[in-house]
Amino acid sequence: MSKIWTVLAGISLIGTVASANMALCKGCHGQNFEKKAMGKSKVVKNMSKADIIKALKGYKAGSYGGAMKKTMEAQVKKLSNKDIKAIATKIKK
Repeated sequence: MSKIWTVLAGISLIGTVASANMALCKGCHGQNFEKKAMGKSKVVKNMSKADIIKALKGYKAGSYGGAMKKTMEAQVKKLSNKDIKAIATKIKK
């Protein structure tokens, strides 16, 4: 039974981390990810889950991005791969 609670707690924590990080995202990308951040980015809601993951991992690695590359690198550097997947999943729910 304790294993079940551990798994559920882990899932809940991932959801909390994703939600906390997404609050920052929504500041520039819009509440429903419908905006071009600073008028320069792609509209995230139009991206696939795989494209969102690829972009976030690329920003983290410093291998992706255009005009807002440095801004996004700073935003995603603290995210784990699990966080990135959770964020993409929540965006594309």
